[in-house]
Amino acid sequence: MNAIVDLKDLTLPELEELMPGWDQPRFRARQLLKWVYKGIGDFGDMTDISRAFREELPWRACLSALSLTDRQVSADGAQKFRWLLPDGAGIESVLIPEEDHSTLCLSSQAGCALGCRFCLTARQGLTRNLRPAEMVNQILQVRPLVPAAKPLTNLVFMGMGEPLANFEALIRAVRIIQAPWGLNFSTRRVTVSTVGLAPLIPRLGEEVRVNLTVSLNAVDDATRTSLMPVNRRYPIKKLLEACRAFPLPRHRRITFAYVLLAGVNDDPAMARELTRLLRGFRAKVNLIAFNPHPELPFAAPDPARVLEFQDIIRQAHYPVFIRESRGQDIAAACGQLAGNWPSG
Repeated sequence: MNAIVDLKDLTLPELEELMPGWDQPRFRARQLLKWVYKGIGDFGDMTDISRAFREELPWRACLSALSLTDRQVSADGAQKFRWLLPDGAGIESVLIPEEDHSTLCLSSQAGCALGCRFCLTARQGLTRNLRPAEMVNQILQVRPLVPAAKPLTNLVFMGMGEPLANFEALIRAVRIIQAPWGLNFSTRRVTVSTVGLAPLIPRLGEEVRVNLTVSLNAVDDATRTSLMPVNRRYPIKKLLEACRAFPLPRHRRITFAYVLLAGVNDDPAMARELTRLLRGFRAKVNLIAFNPHPELPFAAPDPARVLEFQDIIRQAHYPVFIRESRGQDIAAACGQLAGNWPSG
């Protein structure tokens, strides 16, 4: 007997290939996915498909869903969703309301193996990679909860996990997210963030069209290695070479994210070195003041220090933004996800 497939793990071409074996015409695949990405959770609701095939479908396929175990709302309007996966693993997503739209921060792994010292997710280690369906379901299940006045238009793979460490599933999920037969998000509205798995950065841009954010956080290898162990394998020079090889679409920039840690990487001289490193890039810089947590050995920089750092970068004619931390009171801000997820 063939294994039951999760329809949300498949692209349209893959599902079309299955149809002859299910004694169905290839166009049936498009009909099925139309209902899947409308958010239908029961094959019986697919009204333009014959009753006989609808009754047969549960023996061939499933429509997976995440189990919502907690939903918290921050004083600033951000919402954190905690999901339980069938094997007991836990993940989190964060919905961030903007002026006229909403952004969803997605997880790509349960936990993370890369050990960045300023990130709470890293402290729990890696449980496992997510399947494409588990990434897509975060969107499908949050979307009905988004206010109509602030529709969900932007997606960022900046939640739990390193997206490029789950490369094949990420690529498949992005294709589903952007496809007209899938969730139909604009390529300009999907961002993938990486700590710097250098060999996979050019491949990402060759496989799919997304915005790229690189978590840099230091301008010398000694400091970066002390904060981000991945720098031992892919030091700054190699990382920047990979970024130069990323096939950047016209009129787009690579975003370099820089978490500012008091007394560690916030010296004005480091800001000047950052502008030197970025010379020749179509780049913008997002500065993120560290979000303190009792379990992490760092402090947030003084606001005046952040403004000084920003001003040095601006004077070098790079767009530079201080990214507002949202959801700190519910541990939903950058680097705080899964900090109080129950163990065991």
